[in-house]
Amino acid sequence: MTWHRYVAIGDSFTEGVGDPDPARPESYIGWADRLAGQLAKQNSDRRTDFDYANLAIRGRLLADVVGPQLDAALPLEPDLLSMIGGGNDILRPRADLDDIADRIEAAVMRARTAGADVLLATLADPAQAPVIKAARPRIAAHNANLWGIAQRTEAYVLDIWSMRSLRDARMWSPDRLHLATEGHRRVALQAGWTLGVIEGEREWAAALPAGPVLSRAHIAHENAAWAKDYLAPWVQRRLKGRSSGDDLLPKQPEPRRLTSRND
Repeated sequence: MTWHRYVAIGDSFTEGVGDPDPARPESYIGWADRLAGQLAKQNSDRRTDFDYANLAIRGRLLADVVGPQLDAALPLEPDLLSMIGGGNDILRPRADLDDIADRIEAAVMRARTAGADVLLATLADPAQAPVIKAARPRIAAHNANLWGIAQRTEAYVLDIWSMRSLRDARMWSPDRLHLATEGHRRVALQAGWTLGVIEGEREWAAALPAGPVLSRAHIAHENAAWAKDYLAPWVQRRLKGRSSGDDLLPKQPEPRRLTSRND
């Protein structure tokens, strides 16, 4: 396939939080930007243009992703749309998984009717993650729903759940909620493979070399620091009904022409 305009919508995952952009303070690159680079290179090799926009904002719930973000994305006339949301909803214990699935499917059908191919993504397996691993059964059920949606709508699925390399803590930023640069890089490669841009073995899914064995005291100290620096502020925002992205605008709201770039 050759796509000419890619638009990404979603939350912090698609905004790229955890993958700092050295050229822009307080901004991020992320897997979607890196995928756009792959697609731009493919199109450059084929001597055709490629445009990219990213409307994702950290902290957004599914209602915003399939609502205002999708409303803004479709008039841009993408022929490829990545639509990844619901993760923030699922972390809430009263999340209605059937309702989430129904809203995602309706949004996918809307995008498909508008002429866009759609890329969905499963959530990562939190088996090794403290606190969040309690949501693993809900995440697994949500992922199963996504595969059913994709089968019915002919959407692509970026299967992050199967990337066991992401169970390694070194793939995650210090907040343990967002991927670090290497995690985003590998997800971008998996996305390119899913779309057929990259062929061959999935080296990016391989485990990292073994790291040093950490003592229980060191692990306890890191857990305590994480709870103070990241978990407590996250809980406080939830209690106040606020989000880390409340005052933010999309980093790339209009399609931008990309030249050959291979991230």
